[in-house]
Amino acid sequence: MSSSTPGLGSPGSGGREMEMKRIVIFGSSLAFVLACAKAPEAKSVMSDALASPVASAATATSASASAPATSSGGPSADAPSADATTASASVREITLPRGTVLPVTLDTSIGSDISHVEQPVQGHLRHAVMHNGVEVLPAGAGVSGYVTSARRPGRVKGRGYVAVRFTEITLPGESRQRISTSAIGREAPATKGKDAVEILAPAAGGAVVGRLVGGKKGAAEGAVIGGAAGTGYVLATRGKDVRVSKGAPLTAKLNAPATLRVR
Repeated sequence: MSSSTPGLGSPGSGGREMEMKRIVIFGSSLAFVLACAKAPEAKSVMSDALASPVASAATATSASASAPATSSGGPSADAPSADATTASASVREITLPRGTVLPVTLDTSIGSDISHVEQPVQGHLRHAVMHNGVEVLPAGAGVSGYVTSARRPGRVKGRGYVAVRFTEITLPGESRQRISTSAIGREAPATKGKDAVEILAPAAGGAVVGRLVGGKKGAAEGAVIGGAAGTGYVLATRGKDVRVSKGAPLTAKLNAPATLRVR
């Protein structure tokens, strides 16, 4: 009794196994193809991911290079330029105390008979003015001021008088700067001795002439007449004027402290 029971080694079982192998092989091949197709895309994504930090670093480096160097000590917009710093360092302020002597040479002639009040006067320093071992005012610096008084002598009494005061000084490379000095005055010499001679001489002459004409009485009368004539001449004549010529040396003193910009 024989029965045909299908087994593993039967033709139908072998066909199914071959079919399963083909399916497995096909599936494996398809998976391999798909994997190979996706590999370049993954590689590109990975390359982009790696390149992105490098590009960011390069961009940051470029931005930092183009930015102004302020924290590293480089020049900035708010920092003063080297020229401005040098210019400010080359000029400083020095205060001359009250009583400082300014040796002035007069460049304008003045006089009691040729000047008037507030007339401009010019001069210059004969030599430099020092303070604490520093030259503050150089020789030749110009000074300017004005006439404060110009008085002519009277016919009976008084003497000619003229005075000036300096108010500005001009330093090389700088504008005029204010100063204030005491008034510097000059007065004509006294003429009392000369007046006495001019009175007594006519009196003596009159006495001599009167004595010759009328004796002692005539001498007395002649002296009176001569003296009166001399006195009248003196009273009719002005006293002596005073003049200070160009080039005359004057000594001016500051009557207030003067703060000057000095190089």
